[in-house]
Amino acid sequence: MHEIKFIDSDFSSDMPLPYVDGGVRAGFPSPAQDYVEATMDLNKVLVKHPAATFYCRVVGDSMIDAGIHPDDILVVDKSREPSDGCIAICYLNGEFTVKELDLSRRAQNIIRLVPHNAKYQPIEVHTEDAFEIWGVVSYVIHRT
Repeated sequence: MHEIKFIDSDFSSDMPLPYVDGGVRAGFPSPAQDYVEATMDLNKVLVKHPAATFYCRVVGDSMIDAGIHPDDILVVDKSREPSDGCIAICYLNGEFTVKELDLSRRAQNIIRLVPHNAKYQPIEVHTEDAFEIWGVVSYVIHRT
């Protein structure tokens, strides 16, 4: 498993940034988009539940095929209900990891943590394991 580095968050700050409300074309530029129409605060866009939200930095490459790379920052919401197929931060036997949840066999007390990299195998969680789903990943902040 790979370590997750937790990052302190400050949701009290206001930082409105210029925002082109009409969208940005991927084709030919529009002359009408030469000006900024509004502002946006990323805290208000990315964080729906500040008291239940935290950030963490990814260490390792087990989720690279899901678009989650080393050093990416994850926005994690502890108030969201985990569901089959969601990406979550999990605590398993003393370590944190980010994986896709396979809850399809939860009725049989089987949960699988699925990596998105062919180098790694899914992890089967057993009833005797110390296991907790800490939160659901809402956004991935990826540097290009």
